[in-house]
Amino acid sequence: MRSPRHLSNEERALWDRVADTAQPLDPAGPAPLPEVIASKPKPKIAPDPLPRFSVGQKVDPRRPNDVLPGIAERLSRARLNMDNKAYTRMKRGKLKPEARIDLHGMTMDQAHPELVGFILNSQAIGRRLVLVITGKGKLRDDGGPMPARQGILRHQVPQWMALPPLSSAILQVTPAHLTHGGHGAYYVYLRRLR
Repeated sequence: MRSPRHLSNEERALWDRVADTAQPLDPAGPAPLPEVIASKPKPKIAPDPLPRFSVGQKVDPRRPNDVLPGIAERLSRARLNMDNKAYTRMKRGKLKPEARIDLHGMTMDQAHPELVGFILNSQAIGRRLVLVITGKGKLRDDGGPMPARQGILRHQVPQWMALPPLSSAILQVTPAHLTHGGHGAYYVYLRRLR
């Protein structure tokens, strides 16, 4: 910040001479304010009190508050990219995964690089079916206005698999059969390297 500039003696003398020649615009001072004619005061209108409100009072408990369909439903709607017979066997738990990764207890920052490394390494060594275990997650909904999903990794892992670099390595993703973890795990069918 700049320090204020002080006037020299010559500049001060010049300023004083100019200021002495200046004439005020209104030598009498400001004009007095006109007297206000007494009028009836306007009646004060009391604002309507706001109705009592509590968060969630209009929520219908029979209607789910989740905007997106469930993960299993979204994955089942996904286009089938593999052989229908193999897909049916995989969904029924008849195909045995060649490897698995367990992401239980990891944060998203820890789980993402682990998942990417596991999927890409599995594809590089020729594996076709792997199991990704996310766990079902804990219910952390505190009843606030924004519902919290159960299982952060369970919801995030399919999104990661749909984005590069994993999307180019994956042919199909589906929830695992109960024998391999059910809704807390995913079968990931990998593309062959060319």
